[in-house]
Amino acid sequence: MAHLLPLAWEVLRDDPMAEGDMYAGDLLNTVLTRSPTFWSELPGLAQELGAIVSESSDLPPDLMQKATGFLSR
Repeated sequence: MAHLLPLAWEVLRDDPMAEGDMYAGDLLNTVLTRSPTFWSELPGLAQELGAIVSESSDLPPDLMQKATGFLSR
């Protein structure tokens, strides 16, 4: 997963609700639900993801809940 994050960041910076193969926001959902251990090894990317979700006020409720959980970790 870590080697795919730079590609995900390019997409998420432009559109946090970008749609992969399943539904709008599925890329963000996948990134937000990585384990705390994963993010502890990539603190710079975790900080950038925090900025992306903090600036996204129009997330659907399920993604907003995951974003809030991510931010409070």
